[in-house]
Amino acid sequence: MFLDGKRALVTGSTSGIGLAIARALAAEGASVVLNGFGDDSEIAKLCDELGATHSGADLTDVSQIEAMMEEAGGVDILVNNAGMQHVAPVEDFPVEKWDTIIALNLTAAFHTTRLAIPGMKAKRWGRIINTASAHSKVASPFKSAYISAKHGLDGLTKTVALEVAEHGVTANCISPGYVWTPLVENQIPDTMKARGMTREQVMNEVLLAKQPTKKFVQPAEIGAMAVFLCRDEAQNVNGANWSVDGGWTAD
Repeated sequence: MFLDGKRALVTGSTSGIGLAIARALAAEGASVVLNGFGDDSEIAKLCDELGATHSGADLTDVSQIEAMMEEAGGVDILVNNAGMQHVAPVEDFPVEKWDTIIALNLTAAFHTTRLAIPGMKAKRWGRIINTASAHSKVASPFKSAYISAKHGLDGLTKTVALEVAEHGVTANCISPGYVWTPLVENQIPDTMKARGMTREQVMNEVLLAKQPTKKFVQPAEIGAMAVFLCRDEAQNVNGANWSVDGGWTAD
């Protein structure tokens, strides 16, 4: 397995996209550190399944991020995947929700990245993979904080890619369209309220309407992309924003 001996930290990996990425990396031999919240017994089962360890660090707290990174040790693969969403008109958007979304979806990635890079440079090998979104490229109404954070994550990725390019390290984004995960499912009620729609209308006229394939992206597809970006054949793939959105953002 080509990731034998590599250590991977995947944030927001106790469910959804992050868990799919963690499973894909573990299947290729990586030693995985999971991060996220959830039922303790379920997380223990995941750790047993993957041979992984778990950090329950709250990524909106810098001191907890720093402790997590120190405990994880030298991370060869960093996947910044943790995120949250809130849907509301900008004039009604709760300030505390804005602050939390920016902290979790964007600022946390800055902190994990700055802490991981020195070790990667020393080894002259590293992979930084940021889970962005189709919303890192295009906007939709009522998602001001999320879209601002994801556009920022794209910019952070490109900047880091340029800074680490001569050190055997790459930084890339994966930008999914709508993936059937708890994050997507949980935003449906807010979208129903904001747009005055039924659940079926939100599913068909808001979510899948944007994806030409009319299919939700599967989490395993994102895991496969992350694995590709870790391969030696991807050593010159750097600073890219990879769309996995069924053609939603095709120009």
